[in-house]
Amino acid sequence: MRKDIATLREITAPILDDIKIFQDEFENALKSEVRLINSISKYMIRNKGKNIRPILTILSARLCGEPTLNSYKAAAMMELLHVATLIHDDVVDEATLRRGKPSVNRVWKNKLSVLMGDFILSKALINMIGLKDFEALEQISSTAEKLSAGEILQIEKSITRSMTEDVYFEMIGQKTASLIATSCELGAITTTKREDDRLATYSFGQNLGMAFQIKDDLFDLLGSESDTGKNGGGDVKQNMITLPLIFAKAKMSRLDYRQLKKLLKTKKKNRSTLNKISGIVEEAGGIDYAKKKLDDFSELALEAIDSYPDSDFKKSLVDLVAFNSSRIR
Repeated sequence: MRKDIATLREITAPILDDIKIFQDEFENALKSEVRLINSISKYMIRNKGKNIRPILTILSARLCGEPTLNSYKAAAMMELLHVATLIHDDVVDEATLRRGKPSVNRVWKNKLSVLMGDFILSKALINMIGLKDFEALEQISSTAEKLSAGEILQIEKSITRSMTEDVYFEMIGQKTASLIATSCELGAITTTKREDDRLATYSFGQNLGMAFQIKDDLFDLLGSESDTGKNGGGDVKQNMITLPLIFAKAKMSRLDYRQLKKLLKTKKKNRSTLNKISGIVEEAGGIDYAKKKLDDFSELALEAIDSYPDSDFKKSLVDLVAFNSSRIR
């Protein structure tokens, strides 16, 4: 990993014109004749995230060749899918913050939020048809299925308390990494369509996606609301079992395990409770183990694109891997 971490502004500098084209495609896709839908859409656009997935689509397209109109349409669809799942996630998780601002479900309540998420998914489906590219459609459809399956698998294993490390990696591979992997692969599909480009970009995105979710797990335990822009300890409060907890449970003493179990059963977990949980997990090696796995997946991502010639676009992809992993150091 590089010691000098590039900012997101520096990472996106080579594709600023591309991002403007994507943004137009995305905003146009959200337009509706229903005034309330437009109001919610404007709120989301005003409080938008980092656009990591469309950035990955564009950078991957540039890595492989020259972006086409379908590259920008695909980037917009990936963001539509992502935004729809975030809205639904916030309802399921009873979250009140998203990117440091009140979440859609906090402002417009759950019923309207679910319907808005459904509307955005339907817009993604409509825009998929516009691609007129069977390979892209097949990949996007498969990804949409994996997103839902991964979320349901997480809830199932949290309820039954049967989350193992293998199941955890299967789950994050579906609910997080699949969207990032497809975002990257679409860059290849909409440019060269070469099998080696598709495999390389998908592998890059899959491993980056795994690292991305592990970083989120660490943020959940270690980060503050000002760091994450989300409710602190959201996964722990919802009794979602993450990688640091899985490893720590297997390594800690019986006394620590009983204490952790008691803390996890606390119905209203305040900051003091969350600090005690993270302290026990860290003492058992859960934090360090998760950081190591984050680094392992990051290295695999870099290896996937190592054979490509040096360029500003490859450098941005490499810098994005470092940007992700550096945020929990």
